[in-house]
Amino acid sequence: MITLPVIGLPVAATCYEEAVNWVVERARRHDTAYAVSAANTHVIALARSDTSFGLALSRFDLICPDGMPLVWSVNASLPKENRLRDRVYGPTLMLHALEQSQGQPELAHFLLGGRESTLDKLARAFAVRFPGARIAGSYSPPFGDWPDDEFDRIRGKITASGANMIWVGLGCPKQELWIGQNKDKLPPGVYFSIGAAFAFHAGEVAQAPACLQRCGLEWAYRVIREPRRLFRRYFTYNSLFLYYTVRDRLFGGSGRQS
Repeated sequence: MITLPVIGLPVAATCYEEAVNWVVERARRHDTAYAVSAANTHVIALARSDTSFGLALSRFDLICPDGMPLVWSVNASLPKENRLRDRVYGPTLMLHALEQSQGQPELAHFLLGGRESTLDKLARAFAVRFPGARIAGSYSPPFGDWPDDEFDRIRGKITASGANMIWVGLGCPKQELWIGQNKDKLPPGVYFSIGAAFAFHAGEVAQAPACLQRCGLEWAYRVIREPRRLFRRYFTYNSLFLYYTVRDRLFGGSGRQS
């Protein structure tokens, strides 16, 4: 698929169907660890402004345009007939992948992150919605700093489960750093940095209305819901994304094939 640079990172000009097919094909290989991010302006701008985070994200194999500003940036470099019609929203990508894996026992999912109660709700919800999908395991790691043996514990649980589609909901930037920095040591499979998808699908956090999502205003909805936690993040990184986009447009850019 074609990727195009968005403030320095290769973002795939892709849709749900193409992204899920890419994921399933690599999950079936079970030969190495692949990393997938559904990135929004926060993720992309943080990768540009923070060296360690940028290095971690540069190790990802597929970066999908989660936010509409990324879709608009990608479309600005595409001919009209090839432009994207929608973003690849992380929580929805998760649902498509679960749907695609139904009735295919060689595809198994592992849920990493969140509270134990959240993981229990997720397992129950997915069992009803996707009865043919196999949730091979889940694990709620400790909050805060992890003990020295935590990585080995997680790796052991994933290996024992046999899962090859691993959903990592540790929050940004922790989940991207964990995947990127440990990619060479992880069991084979596809690792997704999935953000708030666990809380959304467990019914603990409300998603923005579809009309706001299409207009690129999901961030505003979330800020209104959680102003203390999210205002500074979105103000800072939306501003940085706009600044870097304008700056890079002055110097041009090119895509690459992957």
